[in-house]
Amino acid sequence: MSSLTRKFVVVVSVVVFAFVCVGHVRGRSSDDKAFRALTVYGEVLDRVQREYVDDPNLHQVTAGALHGLFDSLDPQSSYLSPLEYTDYKERSSASPKAEAGLALTKRFGYISVISALPDSPGAKAGLQLGDVLEKIAGFTTGQMAIEQAQLLLSGDPGTAVKLSVIRRGKTEPQDMEIVLAKLAPPKLLEDRLEGDIAYLHVSEFQPGAARQIHDELAQLQRQGARKLILDLRACALGDDAEGIAAAQLFLSSGTITTLKGQTVSPLVSSADPSKLAWSLPMTVLIDTGTAGPAEILAAAIADNHRGETVGVRTYGTASQQKLIQLEDGSALILTLANYYTPAGKEIPVDGVTPTREVRPSIEDLTSADEVLPTPSSSPNDPDIKKAVEILQDAAAPRKAA
Repeated sequence: MSSLTRKFVVVVSVVVFAFVCVGHVRGRSSDDKAFRALTVYGEVLDRVQREYVDDPNLHQVTAGALHGLFDSLDPQSSYLSPLEYTDYKERSSASPKAEAGLALTKRFGYISVISALPDSPGAKAGLQLGDVLEKIAGFTTGQMAIEQAQLLLSGDPGTAVKLSVIRRGKTEPQDMEIVLAKLAPPKLLEDRLEGDIAYLHVSEFQPGAARQIHDELAQLQRQGARKLILDLRACALGDDAEGIAAAQLFLSSGTITTLKGQTVSPLVSSADPSKLAWSLPMTVLIDTGTAGPAEILAAAIADNHRGETVGVRTYGTASQQKLIQLEDGSALILTLANYYTPAGKEIPVDGVTPTREVRPSIEDLTSADEVLPTPSSSPNDPDIKKAVEILQDAAAPRKAA
């Protein structure tokens, strides 16, 4: 790029920023934060152009600045350059037949694992909470959108995808391979524990999950179950609407959740007594692998005093995003609204805190890694023990004083 061209780009950039700022100040004279921020950016860009040691590629500088801007917002928001967005559209239209079964987020600017579906390729490869995927299929995940990572982890059945994984307590990345497979339809894991206590584990909230839960609850009651342990541990995938629909099954009144954002009017989801399917005692198991729709359900149960939540604080991802295409061929994946608990807490910020905390023991931890136990109905599971204890105490007759 010639010196004249560089100067032209910088001048135009500053003029555009100034134009935007003037419009902003006229429209909102009481708020000059955007004006100051854009002024600083224009000054920095000018300094880079005039004084950096080498001839800078201003297109890359601008793209890097935009990626950094979104990294400072939240893990679900991302910027896609024109080239990245073109690749994203091509991969999205391929209709993949096989997946890895991983719930992902971003950590330290890189793609990170929240949880893996039971028996999925991700679970079989040993991927676990907190694993940072430094590279996927040879591509660095620094500044990569979660949606891009999911597309790289999908394709034809039998496809091997190479990963470079950074695990807690390890100083060097570990190379591993994951073989994509067609995921089986989600199934509910049910069991009978002590006496009339039933156990039900939900692994994801795909379309139809609430109906499946409804039918299973009816079956459990016909079999004599009168108390329920609902296991939402390692449940991080699915549709938020299914989480709300599932909460309807357990609540006859009260607020389930509220969705709101700067440009999104508060949308309150309330219980409908006609949809109640289980009015008997219950507890809910949660952990750091609980996210999204499962968090909405767990918070609704806890804040409406419908049952205790047992375990550790959830991850915190329940929000809604929108894909926004820009004129230059780039795109934004922007978080427009977050879900709030009935008590008014912002789930992506606060997560869902258990009413009865149960921390993993030293024996349950592997080296320096925080490895959460695989959800199961084992009576030796600390969360199960606590849940059974709570349900038995609730059913025990009170002694006279």
